[in-house]
Amino acid sequence: MARRSKGSVTKVDPSAFDRAGATVLDTPVTNEIEDSYLEYAYSVIHSRALPDARDGLKPVHRRILYSMHEQGYRPTHAYVKSSRVVGDCMGKYHPHGDLAIYDAMVRMAQDFSLNAPLVDGHGNFGSPDDGPAASRYTEARMSNEAMLLVGELGEETVDFRPNYDGSLEEPSVLPAAFPNLLVNGTSGIAVGMATNMIPHNLGEVVAAARWLINHPDASLDKLMEFVPGPDLPTGGMLLGLDEVRKAYETGRGVVRMRARAETGPLEGSRGRQAITVTELPYGVGPEKIIEKITDEVTKSKRLTGIADVKDLTDRENGTRLVIECKVGVNPQALLADLYRLTPLEQSFGINNLVLVDGQPQTLGLKALLEVFLKHRYEVVTRRTRYRKRKREERLHLVEGLLKALLDIDKVIRLIRNSDNAQAARDGLMKQFKLSEIQASYILDTPLRRLTKYDKIELESEQEKLTGEIAELAKILDDPAVLRKVVSTELAKVTKDLTWERRTALIDGDLKEVLAASKPAGPLEVADDPCQVLLSATGLVARTAAESEEASEARRRNGRARNDAVAAVVHTTARGQILVVTSKGRAFKTDVLPLPVLPEQVGTVSLSGGMAASELVPLDKGERVVTIAPMTDTTSPGLAVGTRQGVVKVCSPEWPVRSDEFEVITLKDGDEIVGATWLTDGSETLVFVSSDSSLLRYEAGLVRPQGLKGGGMAGIKLAGDAHTVFFAAVRTDDDEHGEPMVVTATGNTVKVTPFAEYPAKGRATGGVRTHRFLKGEHALRLAWIGSRPAGSTDTGSSVELPEVDTRRDGSGHPHPGPDVVGHLVERG
Repeated sequence: MARRSKGSVTKVDPSAFDRAGATVLDTPVTNEIEDSYLEYAYSVIHSRALPDARDGLKPVHRRILYSMHEQGYRPTHAYVKSSRVVGDCMGKYHPHGDLAIYDAMVRMAQDFSLNAPLVDGHGNFGSPDDGPAASRYTEARMSNEAMLLVGELGEETVDFRPNYDGSLEEPSVLPAAFPNLLVNGTSGIAVGMATNMIPHNLGEVVAAARWLINHPDASLDKLMEFVPGPDLPTGGMLLGLDEVRKAYETGRGVVRMRARAETGPLEGSRGRQAITVTELPYGVGPEKIIEKITDEVTKSKRLTGIADVKDLTDRENGTRLVIECKVGVNPQALLADLYRLTPLEQSFGINNLVLVDGQPQTLGLKALLEVFLKHRYEVVTRRTRYRKRKREERLHLVEGLLKALLDIDKVIRLIRNSDNAQAARDGLMKQFKLSEIQASYILDTPLRRLTKYDKIELESEQEKLTGEIAELAKILDDPAVLRKVVSTELAKVTKDLTWERRTALIDGDLKEVLAASKPAGPLEVADDPCQVLLSATGLVARTAAESEEASEARRRNGRARNDAVAAVVHTTARGQILVVTSKGRAFKTDVLPLPVLPEQVGTVSLSGGMAASELVPLDKGERVVTIAPMTDTTSPGLAVGTRQGVVKVCSPEWPVRSDEFEVITLKDGDEIVGATWLTDGSETLVFVSSDSSLLRYEAGLVRPQGLKGGGMAGIKLAGDAHTVFFAAVRTDDDEHGEPMVVTATGNTVKVTPFAEYPAKGRATGGVRTHRFLKGEHALRLAWIGSRPAGSTDTGSSVELPEVDTRRDGSGHPHPGPDVVGHLVERG
């Protein structure tokens, strides 16, 4: 009669089983549960979740590779369906479901998961954001790296054990010719414990292992000279090497991964700023970043400076995530917020928990290398024994054949006169003192292999085998030779498979590094006064907040380093300016996206400016002629002069809704050669023609026109002459001094006071300003203004000659080997 006792398994009347000879045990439920759970936990730890420290593989990965090796799916073999690999592995070695096997195989094929992929996949094996295609659609074979793990299996290098049903055998560990655990890393969750190992550079790890071979007492700091830190498949940056050292010492630590990003103008956006991410943290995909950014922008609203996010990642260019900034946003400050609020910066908790002799242990860098090297010593030793034994067995057979060849006729008669094979074998063993193996081999050898030529070959083989056996014996007898062999083989691995470091390492304490990398300044840039400058070579930039001291010093010194300033506009950091081109087009452009020049009192370098062609969309042959303010409504407007001698003062009534418009309607073949923003209309307009005529008259003689106006006659040109210079010049500026006229041909340059030229009426022919010498036919350049400066086409300064008071003088030779390319005002 069955009955249940409190706190125990159901107890059955023993008399019911006594007749069958059975025994019933009364076991407490708690003991039964504990025993069963411990068996389950042991199984998970040893057979599922934790890697072996020797080959760095979990059982499922090891069985996949062994199954592919047994089936011959090597790098030289054609790709086979992944479902075929999965089915073979599941049926023979790993009866835990096809999905688990396929997931493990997929990870071994992903170059963004492993530094050295062990499976060569063909098809969609997924991305950091998306899973792979089904196993029936993808194909696979072993990679070259995988062959280094299984290549020595046929030489008795490792122990084998029965598979799950005892019908086959599988290796308990793979020979592993390189430190796979450190190179590829791994992760797994067992019962009450977990492992999370970060990948490293193969060349660095092998270099450390080779040093440890010859210096077993090497310190951790010495090993870290070879392995300075992890190297992730996805690149990026790793912050805080102090924590890395802690992980290398104790086996546990937390490192900070950061995406690699650049800030700069957004391509095709007329100067708008953007953040371009080219490398992501390990295990993070672009879609995850975009999703988090969207949540922060739309829900929590902690990211307020983002206008748009685009994922331009492709196979050709790799990762490319473009985050467009709103106008007025400091991209560096926004990037700091992105690091703080999105997975562009993530932590990686290192936990080097592995199986060592079947026991879970947490190991540091040196201990992991020591376990691997101990495994390699054993593998090479067992391989050497196997190879030595095989050569000794072959040498034994060769020596037997050579004995038989010494008296081959007697051997043949003995065999022919024997009653059967056993009698022949016994006779050979007795008369020629051969072993049974040698005698059997002679009986099995065809007569065609017993010629004189074969004897020579056998003697050569005997000598070769003897030498190889001696070399193998040295490896077995001398530990130093063994270590040298292991070191040489590791060096060959790096020669074939090494790659450049992908992850940049940033040294120091993690908290200090994070604090130092956070850019100062608010997200929104203040609308402070500043200057926008256009250089003679077409570079545009802005200054920082314009202080009175810096502004005064610039006016006083007025010298530009490495470049000459062609136009200056006083505005604000969050304002707009007009960019005017030679085709009469004007573009509204934000000031904020322009590069900021270094704050230097009295001097300014435009070498870090933005090319005007990147700021506005220019046509072929079109160039930027000037920049102008947007908000100065007190000015008469923009004075422009054209190649065909047309002048126009364009009223500052810019369209509100259009960012691009025309400031003058040009005739066919005409273009703007100069443009100047008028301050109060008291300026003097000046034309200089190619035939050396200068015409000046008051700006008040030109009536302002609207945008559609085509202007009026500015200078009367003779023959095929054209305008080479136009500008509005002030003659009442005591601070900057008297204006100068600079003219240049291909050979000579002349500087003359502007006061030497009389004023005339609009649309007249002007007066001569430069007498041509023999071989000179036209002016190449001209310029009028205070403090003249010359520069080459590359922006280098050129000194001009002394002032010549002769209005129509012939000029002086060029001052130096460089041809003058630009004439502008200093400052």
